[in-house]
Amino acid sequence: MYSHKSFRASLPLRIVLAALGTAAHQGSIRWWCLRHRLHHRFTDDPIHDPYAATRGLFYSHVGWIFYKPNYGKLGFIETDDLDNDPVVRIQHRYYHLLALFFGFCLPAMAGYLWGDTLGGFIWGGLVARIFVWHCTFFVNSLAHWNGLQPYSDDNTSRGNLILALLTCGEGNHNFHVSLRGFNSIRSTILHPPSTHFPMTSARSLRRAKDEDIKDGLEHMRMKDQGKLLVEEERDIPIWTHSDLINSAAKDRCLILLDGYIIDATKYLSEHPGGSKLMRSYSLRSVIMRNAESDTWPDASLAFHGGMNIHSWAANQQMKRLRVAKLRN
Repeated sequence: MYSHKSFRASLPLRIVLAALGTAAHQGSIRWWCLRHRLHHRFTDDPIHDPYAATRGLFYSHVGWIFYKPNYGKLGFIETDDLDNDPVVRIQHRYYHLLALFFGFCLPAMAGYLWGDTLGGFIWGGLVARIFVWHCTFFVNSLAHWNGLQPYSDDNTSRGNLILALLTCGEGNHNFHVSLRGFNSIRSTILHPPSTHFPMTSARSLRRAKDEDIKDGLEHMRMKDQGKLLVEEERDIPIWTHSDLINSAAKDRCLILLDGYIIDATKYLSEHPGGSKLMRSYSLRSVIMRNAESDTWPDASLAFHGGMNIHSWAANQQMKRLRVAKLRN
């Protein structure tokens, strides 16, 4: 919910989820989400991915915890949604006290009810925390080391049956190809049972698009056969500067990328990097100031590695958003 915005929840449900997450003793919501978003933006990058699988199984599992990192790209990560949520702010401010209470005091209190305070503390507190930690660590290590890649092999993310059983929901880790999709990749073997909870308790669920899943399967099938997936050329118009100015004036978020005009208006709420990042490259604000064309922002450098490592699926999505080619 917080890392990928796959669904929205009411205030009571957010409080319950925050309490359960706090009990896991893995850092505050804000701390955890920012690093996880960084992991998805720069997956496998040995410098910018906090727990890059390319640095080895041990490093991605627990090794990264013992290094003093320098997250140079953390400033590119969207924080507005987290900063504006009162549950996130309060949980972040009082995290250590809340984590001690929910993670250790509460299990001991529960044990006291049946006359075994120490047992509640040890099994419900210490042992449970260690088990949960390693289940989460397996998402960073095992799910990037062994398993299925039916939709993409752009990065090390894989679907893993063992992980599905341990975590009740992270088996389909090849979902890296569709960040915002609740139950992103559907499978009969690795179907995440935990998805039934938000389905009945939350709203605004975001599912992976069928066309993305179909394209991913076909792309990998052709790749396994040593073939290239031939894309159909779309007949798109050629715009002059005047055409662009007239279109941008209609409150559309148009972006210049690789010489093409991308209409990202309807994609703003879906973009994993956040609408603020997309709008920073919008041509509308520049055109409204009557600026010269040589000052127009070009998103090409950012798209091809400056602020992200985009997958094949992301490139396909970008091409579907093309509405015109800019003359000259």
